[in-house]
Amino acid sequence: MGYAYCTGPCETCGKLFVFNPRKVPSMDNKVFFRECVEEANEIRKEKGLEPHFIAPNAYEPVDEEEL
Repeated sequence: MGYAYCTGPCETCGKLFVFNPRKVPSMDNKVFFRECVEEANEIRKEKGLEPHFIAPNAYEPVDEEEL
C-alpha cells in the first residue's frame, strides 16, 4: 500500500502546495491553497453566500487505491 499527492501552484496566490487531487477545492481544473479558500469563504459569508467546502483531507496524501 502506498500514498500519492500532487504538488502545484494555487490559482489565486501562486504558492506551491501539496494536495489530495481528489479532494482539493478546485474549479475548471485549477486548484486553491487552503488559506485562499478560507479568505474567499469569509468574503462569501459577508455577502450572504454559502462557503466553499474544504474536505478534511484535501491537503493530505491520498491512498493510492483511491486514484
